[in-house]
Amino acid sequence: MAGNPKDMITLTSAEQDVADSSSAGATAPDREDLVITDNSELGIYEATIGGRTAAGLVYNKVGNRVVLMATSVLPEFRGQGIAARVVAGVLDELRRQGRTATVTCPFAAAFVHSHPEYADVLHPALPGSQTAGPDGGR
Repeated sequence: MAGNPKDMITLTSAEQDVADSSSAGATAPDREDLVITDNSELGIYEATIGGRTAAGLVYNKVGNRVVLMATSVLPEFRGQGIAARVVAGVLDELRRQGRTATVTCPFAAAFVHSHPEYADVLHPALPGSQTAGPDGGR
């Protein structure tokens, strides 16, 4: 990713993307500002806002299935719902491609648990941690 990976924060629960005291007063970017690209060489769905790296979703492809492993957001973009938009965008794209997902990322699992409309994207035999609650199964 274009940002410094050591500055990324890996999300482990849905609450981490809701509010953060360091981003008080931050306004959420418009939907049109968020661009998600598949960096297949690195195995990361990268999200940019205004040309700046904001978040990433690490994955691994296994045949027609994509394993969503870790969601990370740069500190300056936390608390704006970016991670949820990235997970939703990736799941929407996988649905369009006719692919399925296995969710092992705690944040993505909590997202899918709270958004049952994405259940059809989960791999029927290997859905991953989709039954985790909003705390990511902790």
